[in-house]
Amino acid sequence: MQQYLQNKKGLVQDVFNQVYNKYDLMNDFISLGVHKIWKKTLVNMMNPSLNKKLIDVACGTGDIGKLFLDNTKGTSLVTCVDPNRNMINKAKQKLSDYKNVRWKISSAEKLPFADNSFDYYTISFGLRNTKNLNKALTEAYRVLKPGGRYLCLEFSKIQNPNLNFIYKNYSKLIPIIGKFLVGENEPYKYLIHSIEDFINQEELIILMKKNNFKKCLFRNLTGGLVSIHSGWKF
Repeated sequence: MQQYLQNKKGLVQDVFNQVYNKYDLMNDFISLGVHKIWKKTLVNMMNPSLNKKLIDVACGTGDIGKLFLDNTKGTSLVTCVDPNRNMINKAKQKLSDYKNVRWKISSAEKLPFADNSFDYYTISFGLRNTKNLNKALTEAYRVLKPGGRYLCLEFSKIQNPNLNFIYKNYSKLIPIIGKFLVGENEPYKYLIHSIEDFINQEELIILMKKNNFKKCLFRNLTGGLVSIHSGWKF
């Protein structure tokens, strides 16, 4: 399934080239810090064992990788993948005290790793930025080991009408906030449009099943503003 906005030449790269330097600041501001709770919930849901391998795709500035290493007491290995070099460099700064980290610049649709390589695959607020959802899911399944688990944290469709009304009005302010904090508003216009255009919770479950994942489920957070999707490779 191709995505219209994301297939505009260079659009997503341009977005992150404009915001990478204040990416964490903006995330904290527009989510009121709640994105940290969402990410902790994902890692808690994963409940990772020691001495395991995680691939964190669209790693951004490395939040998931850091949480994973902290939760596994430094015994595990995380491979952080992102298509944007600037984001990778910011993540390297954040995780500079951690040794068990590998870095790779790559898209989610074509991962440069062997089949059956990882125990866990995470993608946090990155799936909607891919050009082709099916290819991203196919690659996720391919690089996971049998018995491996896929977890996706992504903006979703709010279930509560009152909360949805509040979000719709708040989202109109996000480009204005972006202009004030980052000096750019276009990346945050893209953010809002990409969220609006993204598939809903049930549609993503269907895609995961079509790509061979088993025991697929999702968990809504903050009324469905975001959701965590989980599936297994058997």
